[in-house]
Amino acid sequence: MSRHIAGRGRAGRATPPPAGPPADHVECDLSSKLTLGQFLKLASLLDSGAEAKDAVAAGAVSVNGEVDVRRGRGLVDGDVVSFGGRAARVTARGAEGVS
Repeated sequence: MSRHIAGRGRAGRATPPPAGPPADHVECDLSSKLTLGQFLKLASLLDSGAEAKDAVAAGAVSVNGEVDVRRGRGLVDGDVVSFGGRAARVTARGAEGVS
C-alpha cells in the first residue's frame, strides 16, 4: 500500500521554482528596432559589440529563459535577457510603474 502526503507532488507545489536571477529594469527607446546585441551593451551585461557577438554565437545568452543565437533578434518591452548569472529587463522609456 502506498502513502499519499498531502500538499506534495506536481499539483500541490506551494511555491514555484526560482525563475532565474533578478532582472534590472533598463529603460530603452523602442521607437526603432532594439537588437539583442545592442541591448547587451546598453544594459552593461557586456562591454563591447565584439563580446556580444561572441557570447550570442556561443549560446551563452538567453532571452525569456531560452537560448538565442541571433544577435539581431528584435526585443520588445518586457523581454528579459540573461548572461553570466545577470539579467536585465527591457522597459519602454516612459512606461508606467518603473521606479
